[in-house]
Amino acid sequence: MSFEKVKKYFDGVGLGERVVEREQIGATVEQAAVSIGCEPERIAKTMSVFLDEKAALIVMAGDAKIDNTKYKACFHQKAKMIPGELVETYIGHLPGAVCPFAVNEDVRVFLDVSLKRFDIIYTAGGSLNSTVKLSLKELETHSASTGWIDVCKGWLVN
Repeated sequence: MSFEKVKKYFDGVGLGERVVEREQIGATVEQAAVSIGCEPERIAKTMSVFLDEKAALIVMAGDAKIDNTKYKACFHQKAKMIPGELVETYIGHLPGAVCPFAVNEDVRVFLDVSLKRFDIIYTAGGSLNSTVKLSLKELETHSASTGWIDVCKGWLVN
């Protein structure tokens, strides 16, 4: 159901061909990159968190990790992941298929600056074997992002 919602959304904005079902993606950023044929850092990971007890998503580059100090400085609270068994209920997508599109109402989406070094990125597409290829501007537009944040570490500036 989740994949169909994402596909329907992108069909509606004329980008339906960007939502691709693949034979297999893999469970890691590295496996997804091999499947797609891109660098791992271009895989946009979408983390499901609670912010002030409400669901939110943080989209970051594949080589980035949450930096607890930066996160707390940005949101004035510790990072609290949504437990895996609750992700679909709060977000609308299964763990491993979470993307910042066609999510439940009131889910805020934030984009981490680790993505800004790329012209093209790949997100999940609402299922465990789907992806969406987007430009950075398209990601901003179609994720209905709340804005850019800087809460990650471990990524390299190109």
